[in-house]
Amino acid sequence: MNKIELEKVEFEPGKSFKLFSPRLRNTFLWHYHPEYELVYVEADAGIRHVGSHISGYTQSDLVLIGSNLPHLNFDYRLRSEYHQIVVQLKEDFMGTSMAITPEFAGINQLFKIAANGIAFHGDTKAMVVQKLKQLSALSSFKQLLELMEIFQILAKSNEMTILNDDDLSLQFFLKDKIRMGAVYEYIDSNYNLNPDVNVVAAKVNFTTAAFCRYFKKQTNITFTDFVNQYRVDVAKNLLMQDKNVTETCYAIGFESLSYFNKLFKKIVGENPSDFKRKWVSKGKENL
Repeated sequence: MNKIELEKVEFEPGKSFKLFSPRLRNTFLWHYHPEYELVYVEADAGIRHVGSHISGYTQSDLVLIGSNLPHLNFDYRLRSEYHQIVVQLKEDFMGTSMAITPEFAGINQLFKIAANGIAFHGDTKAMVVQKLKQLSALSSFKQLLELMEIFQILAKSNEMTILNDDDLSLQFFLKDKIRMGAVYEYIDSNYNLNPDVNVVAAKVNFTTAAFCRYFKKQTNITFTDFVNQYRVDVAKNLLMQDKNVTETCYAIGFESLSYFNKLFKKIVGENPSDFKRKWVSKGKENL
């Protein structure tokens, strides 16, 4: 339980980056690595968990993760078919050129911001995804050139969301990533069983009161609110897979349908039936 994995990234001889499509949907892999990582995942809905940030994504996600920033695999618990492209790059993949070459100034700044995790959207995401999908057909040298073009596009974009605040709270989180990994794993295993704050506090050797203060400092929300957010993200995934509202409510551990509807609307901005209706309509339009 109280473990976070240091992923040892293996590179092919003569290459400064790794391009692959992992499939780990049945593995809770809370991990970190010194390499930069660009992740694209195409799926109905999933969990985005980077550093102390957790949220859901729908249809697709494109995220740049900095060195040693803990994160969960983006395909965890995906229930429908999905496609994923991951690029991992050595910290010094451009040697000293990144810091001293004026033309790389924007990319250099992008990688600094990536220490907090960055999610991209809009036209930027569409443009980059198209390029990522073409990489596998290129030679290694041309792949590297295309990657630099991709990072330049990302560096110039304003269609981004920084996932973690650049303040002491993130540094505090990074120092305590093992304990937080244990907390997240407990929530993931028990979200549908009414997670008990007393139990999880004991697992990480805190009194309940001390744990509540600790968790709020780490995530900026209460343990109960965090669990509810997690439940709603799972509910969105189930609804998008054509589960009805009632069975979704019970599947994520709620006994009151009215309370589930109220909570879902508070977090998502619309009730579950409207969310599902819009998603089904969108799916038909794409057929």
